[in-house]
Amino acid sequence: MRAVSRGLAWGVAAGLAVLVFGAALGQGIDPAREEPIAPVEPDRTLDPAKVALGKALFSDVRLSGGDVRSCASCHEFNRGGADGLAHSTGANGELEPFNTPTVFNVAGDFRLNWRGNHRVLEAHNEAVLLEPRLMNARWPDVLAKLNKDSGTRSAFESTYGDGPTRDSVLDALATFQRSLSTPNARFDRYLRGDATAITAEEKRGYELFKAYGCVACHQGRNVGGNLFQKFGIFSDPFSGRSDDDVADQGRFAITGREADRRVFRVPSLRNVALTAPYFHDGSADTLDAAVAIMAQAQLGRTMPQEDRDLIIQFLGTLTGEYEGRPLSQITAAEAR
Repeated sequence: MRAVSRGLAWGVAAGLAVLVFGAALGQGIDPAREEPIAPVEPDRTLDPAKVALGKALFSDVRLSGGDVRSCASCHEFNRGGADGLAHSTGANGELEPFNTPTVFNVAGDFRLNWRGNHRVLEAHNEAVLLEPRLMNARWPDVLAKLNKDSGTRSAFESTYGDGPTRDSVLDALATFQRSLSTPNARFDRYLRGDATAITAEEKRGYELFKAYGCVACHQGRNVGGNLFQKFGIFSDPFSGRSDDDVADQGRFAITGREADRRVFRVPSLRNVALTAPYFHDGSADTLDAAVAIMAQAQLGRTMPQEDRDLIIQFLGTLTGEYEGRPLSQITAAEAR
């Protein structure tokens, strides 16, 4: 009876994979190659002046209450756009309930944050700036500090025709974030026809990634980031925890719908080799642990170590470049 139930479950999972694959064709999948993943393509329409101004603001502590943190404090480029911590410390000194997601390729995500709180970067950025646990800022204070700086004011005037305003600050930040794509990963070069860009073991890892069904949730240009999914389909990764933990509640904490309990935005796997620890709570220290948990909880499989190793090798090919350099070569000093 258990075998029949497991077979039915696998049938449902396979059907889900087909449906998700078909639905994702409009979200970056290349049907010509019949592959569920497509190469990252930079947005070449962005205004360079806005990108440069947004880059400066991204590292500017004046956007936080007390001038103690910047966006770059939690999104370090040498750590794949995350910070290497299970939980960051906010401007008010308290630990964040969520693990910091990567900022790289964020423009390709259909929703933002683990719970998909926001659809657009401008709204997300304002929420982060004003949230006491995060940047703990107030607009009158931020704008007063920026306008007082003649260099900053001049940069805004030349770019937007006026000094810093709420709208122009949010626009500059969002424009810079939309520029943070990481193209030219080895796997992207492989998808474009360079058969030598990845090794035989990495290609085998990709085939396993598809065969196990990982692509049901991780596909498109961002290898994820384009749908919601419940964490814990076949087994409960929250065993022993309390549902009172707002982070573990997932979208339920926002919508109040029972169907949204423990439902999260599927994260992108771009540059995932650099962004440990993993999951919404940073509870998986290594990719090996994360892959094992996902296989059990999402696919109902106990994945052999050999298969995990091969899939992890494939995931390493998803590390791209930033400003023409491999992301893995950016140092902490350069990231500041």
